[in-house]
Amino acid sequence: MRYSHFITLLCVAVGALTTTSCSINPATGSPDLVLMSQSSEIEMGKKMHQKLLKTVAIYPDEKLAAYIDSIGQKVARNSDRPDIKYHFTIIDRADINAFALPGGYIYINRGLLAYLDSEAQLAAVLAHEIGHVTARHVVRQDTARKSANILSIFSVFATGNAQIGDVTNLWSTAAVKGYGREMELEADGFGAQYLFNSGYDPHAMVETISLLKDQERFARYRAKNEGKKSRSYHGVFSTHPRNDIRLKKVIAQAGKFSDQASKTTNQQQYREHIEGMIYGVNYQAALAKVKIEKNRYSHKKLGFTLLYPENWQAQNNRSAITFSPEDKSAQLTLQVARHQQNLSPSHYLRGMAQVTMLRRSEDFSQYGLIGHTGIVAATKDKSAQRIAVLFQGARAYLFTGTVLSADKETDYDALFLKSIHTFKPQRTKTRKIKSKTIHYVMANERTRIDALAKQLKIGAYAAQQIRLINGLYPRGEPKPGQWIKIVK
Repeated sequence: MRYSHFITLLCVAVGALTTTSCSINPATGSPDLVLMSQSSEIEMGKKMHQKLLKTVAIYPDEKLAAYIDSIGQKVARNSDRPDIKYHFTIIDRADINAFALPGGYIYINRGLLAYLDSEAQLAAVLAHEIGHVTARHVVRQDTARKSANILSIFSVFATGNAQIGDVTNLWSTAAVKGYGREMELEADGFGAQYLFNSGYDPHAMVETISLLKDQERFARYRAKNEGKKSRSYHGVFSTHPRNDIRLKKVIAQAGKFSDQASKTTNQQQYREHIEGMIYGVNYQAALAKVKIEKNRYSHKKLGFTLLYPENWQAQNNRSAITFSPEDKSAQLTLQVARHQQNLSPSHYLRGMAQVTMLRRSEDFSQYGLIGHTGIVAATKDKSAQRIAVLFQGARAYLFTGTVLSADKETDYDALFLKSIHTFKPQRTKTRKIKSKTIHYVMANERTRIDALAKQLKIGAYAAQQIRLINGLYPRGEPKPGQWIKIVK
């Protein structure tokens, strides 16, 4: 029985038991058993997109983003679903991947862009993901998952055989673990046709797979060399072997190729937009994510830092640094002095406070420093005070916490202690690590990858990395006059 005829019968049967409906797949032209309308699919994609933006960083290059979007929109207009709105986003990650969400939301990692060599190869990646959208693969998976129980019940009801229901469940479980080989091949076929319709060479899809397979090969080599377990690759085109006969047949059918078919690649346009793109870790973005602590005080000259209570203010006077809330209900002061090396923090603190007894007296240590703390009892003229000292070399840091007009709901002593215990040495800031970027140079007769790698000093496996991003892995060399990518 033909698949489309089987699905038609299944639609009628299951539709009689449920609200499930069938529709003609815009890409395949065959009826689909689906539980989601197009508007619901688009709404699902929108919600997933919004959640995704909260968890991943977007690459902040408006010019490159506009270029990616223009290529994606061009391919989408020549697809089987040109009527929906497509969104193309560059994710600021160094790993190699691209993926699609329902309703036209498509993503490509910055890391993947580094390995591509032309606009045609970029279009091939986007066309493949558009193929997943036009074929409604996510929707079909969702239906497979939601319909599993319905199909099982129907099978048992129609045949009286409970084992058929179990098989259906196994099928549905397998169907939702990933797109699977058939759906990936289907997306390739549609993508190749969309490439042809858009004026690009569909064979760019095969070229792209070859580049990514080299990366997989290197990853296995590196893992073995470092004694680590090689992680399997789950990105775009991951289901294909390098010489995929079925894939080549699918691509050959795109537009029923002839020798006059378009061979557009646009290498120069791609090169102009990738020039200067960050390669590897985006250190600037990583630093921007670091939480800015508004209540951190740092003294560069003395080399220390501490956190004071939130919503308090810090004031640096000649004799002391004072931290206090806006209503001046309390204050924590920090003074710096020399101390005698033969005195313990406990003896030093009692001498400075001119007392022999301290309540809740205790030694403590933190961040390589030794100290002592306690409470000076209240007198007629003065309220109780939390005092503490920390020794750093020949310096003594003396803390005094005083409550001036108590707020019954505030535990001032806990605030004083919390700040005291955040005090630590602050080393001189290390030099900021700059992100590496991609640049193009033209090879000449003397250009050799190994020599380039030594000159660029980009770490271990430098030569392999340079060859990978230029499609020369494992031992290739550039030809004179060829534009090649370098990283610096």
